[in-house]
Amino acid sequence: MSLLRLDQVTAAYGPAQALFDVSFQVDEGEVLALMGRNGMGKSTTVKVICRLLAHKSGSVHFAGQDLAGQPPHRAARLGLGLVPEGRRCFANLTVAENLLAAARPGEWDMTKVADLFPRLGERRAQLATSLSGGEQQMLAIGRALMTNPRLLILDEATEGLAPVIRREIWASIARLKSDTGLALLVIDKSLRELAQIADRAVILERGRSVWSDRFDRLDPAVAESYLGV
Repeated sequence: MSLLRLDQVTAAYGPAQALFDVSFQVDEGEVLALMGRNGMGKSTTVKVICRLLAHKSGSVHFAGQDLAGQPPHRAARLGLGLVPEGRRCFANLTVAENLLAAARPGEWDMTKVADLFPRLGERRAQLATSLSGGEQQMLAIGRALMTNPRLLILDEATEGLAPVIRREIWASIARLKSDTGLALLVIDKSLRELAQIADRAVILERGRSVWSDRFDRLDPAVAESYLGV
């Protein structure tokens, strides 16, 4: 069953159009990889889904509701959880305060987040600004989980992190897939790691969805054409 569905979505920043008829869906419990080179519309698509940017035409439906005209906080309450690019933790709050600030009733609480990311449990009294970049990324993921979302959107969640931290975060994402019914929309450049978790993939090229299929059908020629440097 479709949880999120975009049909022929267009969006713009003022007079500059950024998305052209973008269409895809994420089903309940599915992991979808949203891919493309830098500047091809991935983050703009995320902004449209989370209602940080209004779409001009087409439709965006989540959990059976039309998101047109909805403010971001109402979209979030429907079950959209965002881990934004760049982490954006509340620097002057502790780890525990960051998590509690986002908390909504449901399965995910501080104990469960600390089980997924033991470092956060160990550092719960520390200010977020004192954490390493990787620990801040874990905190950003944990904070999104504390909203108890139905769809978790991870926008470049491992970008710029040390390899050991990247492996730890990818392992946690794989655990989310195997142990929960949570749907995931993952934006990342690493084909090797995405291949371990993604059910399907969508590729954006210059603001258009140009390829969509099962991830295991993403052949080298397609990857080189749309994802190669």
